[in-house]
Amino acid sequence: MNGTFFINGRKEEWSFAPDAVLLDVLREHGCTEVHRGCGEGVCGTCAVVLDGSLVNSCQVFAASAREKEILTVAGIGSIHAPHPLQTAFVETGAVQCGFCTPAMILAAYCLLKKTPNPTDDEIRRALDGNLCRCTGYVKIIEAVRLAARRMSSYE
Repeated sequence: MNGTFFINGRKEEWSFAPDAVLLDVLREHGCTEVHRGCGEGVCGTCAVVLDGSLVNSCQVFAASAREKEILTVAGIGSIHAPHPLQTAFVETGAVQCGFCTPAMILAAYCLLKKTPNPTDDEIRRALDGNLCRCTGYVKIIEAVRLAARRMSSYE
């Protein structure tokens, strides 16, 4: 099966098995920033933004994502031009092993798009479904707060 995907602003033509999930197709084509966690849609590690909505890519058939916009954490910033969320995660020590971080940043990105100045409770709800096995969520919540402050001061 073939399909056109719009990954981080790039148009890609990929072949994949009819029953392939989006997570596997992304990773097979070099999007290794999307991580495989539980494979059951529980841990949130495989999250991507699909047409503006945060989804667990392990639960989405690749065929259903054809012709759609897919955003991974690599699409919001780079090492030379990081997004304020990426900078805030580093500065607050919210990056532990880094395994869950890309999905956490995407969840926070979706939150801040809709709610530029979220409360701590809104941040917790937005990150619900993203599991971190390394530590608590204090530094992660602090990072989202810091990014929100910085992003709102630019506007």
